[in-house]
Amino acid sequence: MHQQGRPRVVIVGAGFGGLWAAAALRTAPVEVELIDRHNYHTFFPLLYQVAAAELAPGDIAHPVRKIIRRQHNASFTLAAVTGIDPTSKTVFTDAGDRPYDYLVLAVGSTTRYFGVAGAAEHSYPLRTLEHAIKLRNRILGAVESAEQLGGTAAKANLTFVIVGGGPTGVEFAGALQELLNGPLRRDHPRLDLGDARVIIVETGDRILSIYPKRLSRYAGRRLRRMGVELRLGTTVASVDADGVQLAAGERLESTTVVWTAGVGGPGALAEWGIATDQAGRAAVLPELNLDGQPDVYVVGDSSQPGGLAAPMVAQNATQQGTLAAKNIVRAIEGRPLEPYRYRDLGNMAVIGRNAAVVHLGGRIAVKGYLAWVMWLSLHLAKLVGFRNRIAAVLSWSGDYLFRDRVARLIMSSPDDSQSN
Repeated sequence: MHQQGRPRVVIVGAGFGGLWAAAALRTAPVEVELIDRHNYHTFFPLLYQVAAAELAPGDIAHPVRKIIRRQHNASFTLAAVTGIDPTSKTVFTDAGDRPYDYLVLAVGSTTRYFGVAGAAEHSYPLRTLEHAIKLRNRILGAVESAEQLGGTAAKANLTFVIVGGGPTGVEFAGALQELLNGPLRRDHPRLDLGDARVIIVETGDRILSIYPKRLSRYAGRRLRRMGVELRLGTTVASVDADGVQLAAGERLESTTVVWTAGVGGPGALAEWGIATDQAGRAAVLPELNLDGQPDVYVVGDSSQPGGLAAPMVAQNATQQGTLAAKNIVRAIEGRPLEPYRYRDLGNMAVIGRNAAVVHLGGRIAVKGYLAWVMWLSLHLAKLVGFRNRIAAVLSWSGDYLFRDRVARLIMSSPDDSQSN
């Protein structure tokens, strides 16, 4: 598979950063090996739709081997990385050792709980496809339990608390409220889903704080009209099996707490001997490689370029992955490396049916139906795989025309452990 004499580039992680790095090396005189513990790429911006039964897991996942099939200088290894030795330039995996000349670490992110008691044990994160499936199981199972139990237990099962008012929390809240008011209301005619509550808890004084205030206010008004409750300006003191205790004193009885409040770098980086900041992200040079290890690059959510506030979003990961690949080629050719400059292409969040907010270029702000069409168009265009796009269009069309969601399946017991 590999031609002798060509530099070996090992890329760990088949997310946005890793895939874009591999693609940018398509015509380079190198051999690329992509390593991931999953054999598929997940389109994370639509992860919440799997949790809300709007899309099936397979609609947002695509086989890695199919993605790189036409890239003749690339191969894929299904393995979990267990360590790195920069001296011998070796990546250790459970499928054997992998030597490298250049290494790109694009190992994603993990959920941060900020030391909140019980949060890791009793809340549902939303960072992986497995998380989304488990959360969908829990939501559907909670409604089933509510119909069987009745009384106070039913109310706790029909109360869904979302911690974090950023884009993920807002998008999931809107999708969940529509799921409860539409398909599940028809599925459970004997259950009064008017008692169901979707509550967002946000530390700041507004949701979507990275957006202009007028867009945040619009999103808040829209969610409230849908029936979503907002608890702003308060923090979570603790989480337990029966609900959430807010620092302001209010107690929210709930069997389903969703944690979207924080994201950090993976603990594996520190385990591999890489210096990280408080959030667990690798402190890299402006050129995205490590100080003292110029042949090792860290990109995406795992990376924090010195002096640059790069957001943990897909567009940052793709830009960093592309630059890391280009800098590897420059290093091979003996040319100076280029520093990373984040280009903000804008942000958008959907709030539900016919409603979204879009902020582009620092000045352009769009809300409502037009923003919703823009959101649909961009996510459809960026979704990896032709079959995935067709599946998404069919699912979205069915949801829009018939207010139905075909993916509301409990794939395992609703009482499964919440362990991550």
